Amino acid sequence: MSDETILAIDIGAGTQDVLLFDPERNVENSVKLILPSPTRIAAGRIREATNLKKPLFLSGRVMGGGAVSSAIWGHIEAGLKAYSLSDPALTLHDNLDRVRDMGLEIVEASPGLDAIEVRLGDLDVEALEMALALFDVPLPKTAAVALQDHGFSPSSSNRLARFDEWRKFLEAGGDLDDLLYTSVPQRLTRMAAAQAAWPDAFLMDTGAAAILGALLDAFAVEHAGQGLVVLNAGNSHTVAALVRGDRVWGVYEHHTGLVTPERLSDHIARFRQGGLSHDEVFDQHGHGVVYREGYQEMGPFEAVVVTGPQRDKARGLGHMAAPFGEMMLSGCFGLVEAVRRFQKRPGMQA
Repeated sequence: MSDETILAIDIGAGTQDVLLFDPERNVENSVKLILPSPTRIAAGRIREATNLKKPLFLSGRVMGGGAVSSAIWGHIEAGLKAYSLSDPALTLHDNLDRVRDMGLEIVEASPGLDAIEVRLGDLDVEALEMALALFDVPLPKTAAVALQDHGFSPSSSNRLARFDEWRKFLEAGGDLDDLLYTSVPQRLTRMAAAQAAWPDAFLMDTGAAAILGALLDAFAVEHAGQGLVVLNAGNSHTVAALVRGDRVWGVYEHHTGLVTPERLSDHIARFRQGGLSHDEVFDQHGHGVVYREGYQEMGPFEAVVVTGPQRDKARGLGHMAAPFGEMMLSGCFGLVEAVRRFQKRPGMQA
């Protein structure tokens, strides 16, 4: 393994995808893993406590909700006690008073009482190190992690808070490289928790990483200069971007479970023409739509590139991207690309 090896970890709602990229070997021969997502792993451990009718104690850090949130509420609804330290409790909501009202007791230490402890967190460095060590593969010095962060929003919609991040990104120029963090803003609590687990790790949004990775597909490379739509149909969220060259000119985001193939086809057709409104998507319980000023001159964004585990919902909309032959690793390839671009900046180690 060379000193330039990058460990890329793309953490989603269904899976966490792992790539060890070593520039000294063919990409096809890289170490690759598709593992259950941290939220599904934690949810399974919580359900074990529920089945045993034992009290639950949550330790660790804030993480993505989804399956783990459902499992915690299921435990409480079964009439069982649930306790949590304050940081992991933020997994359920950024307002801890609302969390308490829902039945989770916030504590400063384990309550004992034969409670089963489940440690929350998106990034389990120790588990990854142990898994790779079984095959004599050490962890490299450089790591990059992608996950979705709605942003800290205790008193307002986290969908709006997350989309405000996209809006600021477009207003700043829409350069995907700008979404790679070396130091995470504290408002992005989930990313900050992952960086606390691996302090030197780079962090990036899953949607941004998948878009950047899909742009490495040969078809996307051919059409990027003309303008195209890049669509990532993830297990939980579907994100699309209007891209020309190295810049993003519009962003669309919805919950994957709320879009049928017909709705998605209609949305993407109107999104690429600038005819889909933020309010329409938000009122459907999606995140929204935002366009960068001047996007009309950058169109017509005719080509569509699709990636993501739920890509069947977008079948027929355009080209199914598989950078380096690996559709499930689009986000990992995007992470690697972002890190390598960062390392090539003036003053950075190449």
